[in-house]
Amino acid sequence: MGGRYRNRRRRGIRENPELDITTFLNLMVILIPFLLISAVFSRVTILELSVPTAGTGGSAIEKPNYTIEVIVRKTGLELGNGAQVVAAMPNIDEQYDLEKLTAMLMRLKKDYPQKNDATVLMEPDIEYETLIQIMDRVRETEVPDEESEEAEKLVLFPLISIGDAP
Repeated sequence: MGGRYRNRRRRGIRENPELDITTFLNLMVILIPFLLISAVFSRVTILELSVPTAGTGGSAIEKPNYTIEVIVRKTGLELGNGAQVVAAMPNIDEQYDLEKLTAMLMRLKKDYPQKNDATVLMEPDIEYETLIQIMDRVRETEVPDEESEEAEKLVLFPLISIGDAP
């Protein structure tokens, strides 16, 4: 009986085993590159804007000094020169006529190639997504290239100011 008691006692006194983390490290070596490769990297784009000053309203369109204003209303878009509305583009099926806006802006850029700034004026309660779509159209457009099948980007008015519609 004495022998059994000693064996139990020896079994009861155990040393704490060392923590083996090699399996965990092997898992991390595999898991971290996998997570980095499969992660979706988002691209943050910053739009630089300037707020129009009180003196931005001007007289009729002149070659040296004129203003291009795109006024966004719930009923449609208006293109102005700072003093008056030059063109109105009503909504088509409750959607803004962005194609007509682009065509008119391209015509203005052709007439005034040195002009790089424009103002987008909005009524209250216009959706943010609509503002971004219009700003994208004012900034640049794609023109189909006859020689290749790809479209060529044409910069229109990259310096955009935003404000409240009158």
